Amino acid sequence: MDRRRFLTTAALSPLLTASFQANEPRARARRADVVILGGGVGGCAAALAAARAGCSVLLTEETDWIGGQLTQQAVPPDEHPWIESFGCTRSYRRFRNGVRAYYRRHYPLTAEAREAVFFNPGNGLVSRLCHEPRVALAVLQEMLAPFISSGRVQLLLCHKAVAADVKGDRVTAVKVHDTRNDCSVILTGAYFLDATELGDLLPLTGTEFVTGFESQKETGEPHAPAQAQPDNQQAFTFCFAVDYLPGEDHTIPKPKEYDFWSKYVPKLAPAWPGPLLSWKMSNPITLQERAVTFDPSGPGTGGMNLWLYRRILDRRNFRSGSHRSDVSLINWPQNDYWLGNLCNVKPEEAARHLRRAKQLSLSLLYWMQTQAPRPDGGVGWKGLRLRPDVVDTADGLAKYPYIREARRIRAEFTVLEQHVGTEARQKLTGKKGEALTAEHFADSVGIGSYRIDLHPSSGGDNYLDISSLPFQIPLGALLPCRVENLLPACKNVGVTHITNGCYRLHPVEWNIGEAAGALAAFCLARKEPPRQVRKNGKLLADFQKRLQDDGVELHWPRLMPR
Repeated sequence: MDRRRFLTTAALSPLLTASFQANEPRARARRADVVILGGGVGGCAAALAAARAGCSVLLTEETDWIGGQLTQQAVPPDEHPWIESFGCTRSYRRFRNGVRAYYRRHYPLTAEAREAVFFNPGNGLVSRLCHEPRVALAVLQEMLAPFISSGRVQLLLCHKAVAADVKGDRVTAVKVHDTRNDCSVILTGAYFLDATELGDLLPLTGTEFVTGFESQKETGEPHAPAQAQPDNQQAFTFCFAVDYLPGEDHTIPKPKEYDFWSKYVPKLAPAWPGPLLSWKMSNPITLQERAVTFDPSGPGTGGMNLWLYRRILDRRNFRSGSHRSDVSLINWPQNDYWLGNLCNVKPEEAARHLRRAKQLSLSLLYWMQTQAPRPDGGVGWKGLRLRPDVVDTADGLAKYPYIREARRIRAEFTVLEQHVGTEARQKLTGKKGEALTAEHFADSVGIGSYRIDLHPSSGGDNYLDISSLPFQIPLGALLPCRVENLLPACKNVGVTHITNGCYRLHPVEWNIGEAAGALAAFCLARKEPPRQVRKNGKLLADFQKRLQDDGVELHWPRLMPR
């Protein structure tokens, strides 16, 4: 790979750390053992792991909410069917239990809801724990509170990475912009973890990375294209919350781009079944036309009722009179934006795509309020009310887009479709049924399970949604091929465009972040580099035992494919 494309501020001067201060005398400086850029799911898990192991931690977040997918992106957890029993780390289970406990402590639940062991606040179809973003935020803040109080974790909200200093194969400093005070802060530490939603630290530090589709020649993956397509990236989405008040009119002003989006017919292969703003869509698995319904007043008929899909508040769970309506999060194919990317483009182009993605989501809401067919033969649901308070924004859209695909490190080991895909594993091993498993990784640092679920992409590809097997997270996927003290801590690990589809979900991202934070702490304690932990059998065994002692599961029991 030609590294010239990555030579940003990181390569301008080996004395950049000192020049940060010289060029910006107002710049503040902070230091910690572990510097974590990005306060999303993986970043929070990494901070908890490193702090729990005794390290000092600097945790930055671009927005004013930590929590990533769970909070600022307003996406209820996507999880596997065994999540209530096994298949996640102890700390992730503590988070899930904390969400339920928070509702029990603070909300006027019915007796039945309060006693439900696996209480689901929204009774949404997508998850066994569909909850409000603010509750997830409160629980994450509770989990971090003891470490922030002691000073072991310093949390810098509204700070975005803008430059880095690299000497040889080591990152020495990262400059972040404090958007609240319009000033710079220089962060130094022994280890830097990239938990940003788009893998922002990778180009800033010159760390080799990949975007979009790899070629079949490179990976051998059955579903990869013949040629690499770095600019063919998954759609992103601006989610939003609504409730429904029949008899009232909460129609928003007509969005500026509504005329475009109301007529837009996706140009995808295989073909999309009609206009994007409709109740017809491609079935993610078969790619045939799939009819769905939308009915906030009832269960709906004739297909899946999208109102129920990501419902985060079911008023039947709460005492009569406490809530006027259910609340549902809108994160559907109808507001997936795939007409451009946020990676590998100039800032002004990325900003344009963000604006257009917001216009798409607002256009979807306006269409639902004014033109969407209703089951009773009418059109429009005027009583749909945008809920800015749920996501804490002025425009009512999530603080940050839901990012499905980020820059990914060029890793010591890359997880391929052949390692986890059900059909690919069958062809490779000749095994079926209970004998069929995902590739076993001796350097496992965690586990996960989800279908290989790729949403339509900016290169014009429709869904790719195929079965996968419960898998492990190999340590080699957390090690950049060259840089020594930078670790990925979310979905920017060594996976491909295809396997990103099953490694990008909430519990897996948490596990990746927790493993990265624990690895940084382990390496500091042992005075050994991460690469040596993987190479040395004794070190690897000690690290894996440390993970298991902390409640990280490294192996699956025998399970059938999803």
